[in-house]
Amino acid sequence: MKLEDIKNQVETQPLTKEQSKEQFIKYTNDLGIKHSFDFEEAWEIGEEIRKRNKFRDKIIEAEQKGTTNGLWMDDKKLHKQNPVKHSFADGCYIREIFNPANELLITKIHKKEHPFFLMRGEMSVLTEDGVKHLKAPYHGITKPGTKRIIYTHSDCVFITVHATKETDVAKIEEQVIAKDFSDPLITQEDIKLLKNKNI
Repeated sequence: MKLEDIKNQVETQPLTKEQSKEQFIKYTNDLGIKHSFDFEEAWEIGEEIRKRNKFRDKIIEAEQKGTTNGLWMDDKKLHKQNPVKHSFADGCYIREIFNPANELLITKIHKKEHPFFLMRGEMSVLTEDGVKHLKAPYHGITKPGTKRIIYTHSDCVFITVHATKETDVAKIEEQVIAKDFSDPLITQEDIKLLKNKNI
C-alpha cells in the first residue's frame, strides 16, 4: 500500500482511537517506519489539529453568517469606529487600535507570531482554547493561524508589534495577514530570509 492510499483512506473515513492505534501499528510495521514518538503522542497531536480545524470551520461560518445578516461592520465603518495609529521603530511596526465598549469584532487570520498588549480596558476573546477574559494591563503572543472573536466590555486600547523592515502599511498587512486558512503561513520572503546567511 502506498502512503498516498493511506492518506486518502484516513481523510475519507474518520477512525476511532482504537482503530487509529491498530492502523498506526500495522502501517508502522508494514512500512518499517521508526518513529520518534509513540501512538499516544501522535493521537494527542491529531486531537489538537482536529480541535483547531473544527474551531476554524466554526469561526469562518460565523464570519460568513454575520456578514450576511449585518452582525459584522463593513471595513469603512470598522475603521471609523476603531481608529488605528501606526508607528515604526528600528525594524518594528507598532499597530495601536482603539476599540469602543460593547463592540463585537472578528479578527483577520494572523500569519506571523507576534506580541500583543491590552493597554486599557477589558475584553472577552473567543479562541480555539475557549473564551478568555482579558483585563489591562495584559500581554500575550499571537500564534500563526490565529483568528479570534472579541467582545469589548469597556473602551480598549490594543497594540500589536510586528518585526518588519517595511514601512508601507498595506505591504505589511500582506506580510502578516492571511487571506484564508489555506494561505501559506511561511512566505517566499520568509524562506529567502532563512537562507540568507548575512542576517
